[in-house]
This record gives sequence, C-alpha cells and structure tokens, in this order.
Amino acid sequence: MFIKNLQLENFRNYTLETFDFSQGVNVLTGANAQGKTNAAEAIFFLCTGYSPRANKDKLVIKNGEERAKIRGVATSNYGDVSVEIRFNKSDKKDIFINEIEVLKIGELLGNIHSVFFNPSELKLVQEAPEDRRRFLNISLSQKSKSYFYALQRYNKILSQRNNLLKEPDTYLIQETLPIWDEQLVKEASKIIKARNDFLVEIAPIAEEKHAFLSGGKEILKMKMESGYKGDELEIATFLKADLKANLQKDIRLGFTSIGPHRDDVKFILNGDDVKIFGSQGQQRTVALSVKLAEAESFKNKLGEYPILILDDVLSELDKPRQKKLISSVENMQTIFTATHIDRTVFKGKQFKQIVVENGKIKMVKE
Repeated sequence: MFIKNLQLENFRNYTLETFDFSQGVNVLTGANAQGKTNAAEAIFFLCTGYSPRANKDKLVIKNGEERAKIRGVATSNYGDVSVEIRFNKSDKKDIFINEIEVLKIGELLGNIHSVFFNPSELKLVQEAPEDRRRFLNISLSQKSKSYFYALQRYNKILSQRNNLLKEPDTYLIQETLPIWDEQLVKEASKIIKARNDFLVEIAPIAEEKHAFLSGGKEILKMKMESGYKGDELEIATFLKADLKANLQKDIRLGFTSIGPHRDDVKFILNGDDVKIFGSQGQQRTVALSVKLAEAESFKNKLGEYPILILDDVLSELDKPRQKKLISSVENMQTIFTATHIDRTVFKGKQFKQIVVENGKIKMVKE
C-alpha cells in the first residue's frame, strides 16, 4: 500500500498544499516548525481518525480559520481509495470514503494503513501501561474492525460495571453484577486473545529488527503481562472466575481491578527491563524495532505493507543505525521527516525529497 497524494487545506500551518509521494522512500525536509510533522500527522489521521499530537480535533484547524480539510488517495492491492476528513470549530469531523460520508470511525479503519513513529512514541517504552495498550489498540484496530468494535463494547460495559460497583447497596451489586460480567468476559476474551496473538507474532520480528539495528549487540524480548492464555473460551473462564474472586476488592475500590484495561507489555533487553535500565538510545531503538515489526505484521495479515511514517527519527540515531534503518525500509513506502539529508547516509539509495517552508512546498527533488 502507498499514498499517492495528500491535500491539506487550513490544516495546522497549511493554507492549501498538495503533496505527491513516490512509492518508495520520501523525505520531507526543512527547518524546525515549518510543517513537516503536520503533513505526517495528516496521513496518520486519514488512516485512524486519530491524531497522535492533539487531544481535540479542532486544534488542527489553522489559526483564524473556521474549517480545515485533509484528503488523501492511496493505492492498495484492491485499487485506489480516497479518504477525506473535514474539521470544524465545533470539534466535529466529517469523514468521506470514496466521496461517500461514513458516520462511524470503525468504517474509516482499514481503508489506508500506516505505522507512525516520532520521538513522542518513546512513551511506548518509557511511560505508563496505557501508552502500550494504545499501541496495541491502534495497530489491531487498523487490521480488524471486529477488534475495534469489541474494544468499544468492552469499554462501555466496563464503565457500567464500575458505576455499579460504586452503588451503596451491596445487595443490588451482587444481584446485578453477574449480568454485566457475562457481557464483559465475552468482549474481554476477544481482546486478550487478539493481543496475545499479536505479541506472539511480532516479538520475534522485533527481536530480529533490534538485533539488526544494534549490530547484534542487544537481544530484545517482549511479553504480555495480562496473565491470561489459551483460546477465547479458556480466557473467558479464567477471567470470570477471577472477577468473582475479586468482587469484594472491587467493591471496596469502586472499580474493576482486572481485565484487558489493566494489560501491559514488558520489554526486556539483554535480560533487563528496558524501561528501568535502558539508556534513552536503547529505549528509542526498542520502540523503533517494535514499530518495524508492526509494519511486518500488516504484511503478514493483509498481504501488503502499510505506509511507514518516521517523523524526526534520523536525528536521534547514530550514522550506523541510520544506514541500517534506511536499508530496512526500502521495500515499503516510507515517509521520513528531517531538517536535512545527510548524503553519506542515503548514498546509493533512491528517494524523493520534498522541501517544506512555512507551510508550503518550496522544492521537490526526485
């Protein structure tokens, strides 16, 4: 899969601009705060309906404007697809697939696939479990609408269960809770099984990618810390029993203490927890290796690579790792952003350079 073109209208610092991309490596260059990351963000938005940088959609609208629009045309094994998202100050967005409006984010997912990495993605390694769950959810939802909808249903049921646990009437809780628990474990088992399978798939790939980027000096291991294994029925059986065993604790706490909303992923480097003992450089390479493994999982699942978006990654790596990274992405469309191009790193490699200045394309070099 590759994106052919991207049109931005009143998006961030762009008034009206159209990017045409090559199927291989593309490098958006320019000084800081010129709009490179904004273009990368827009592509990811078209894939997921989600911004990795803004917690409210209206924040992407250019200052002084009431509306914004992004539109992209991508090509996959199934032909061309166009995706358009329109934003307005009311924080409502309208989504169109092939010119037809869709009303649910779930209908957007799966039309254009991407893997996104920028320096903030270090949260995947450094920060809280919710950042690792977000990674799992975004990746799995792009590949499976059923996962996305199971997650939506689970979160809704979980919220209702938590509200019930706060009831002062314990008799009402114990009478009503089994109804919610039946629904909860049904959706939870789907989520946990999908996450377990995903980790089993990408862990050896991430290990291989990390060994390549680190020159074989480091061994990466990944493991899910949910504690539930087996098929969906087995997971549901164990989770249901644990919910029952934790009932008094949950009533005392006022929330559900176990389930996929508590899942975490641990990254082990040369036997040590990289979150605690890894240097920033090691943590960055781990996160990047996981993202490269994620791209391979799209190929395994869907038969084609996603669009790989690497925002401001090269500046954070030494030259040997830069060269290894570039050589490892030659078989998929990759969009780099960088302040400049080091010709020694890209020597012998084909790429398209797009120079961005103050929200405008200043120059294009093939």
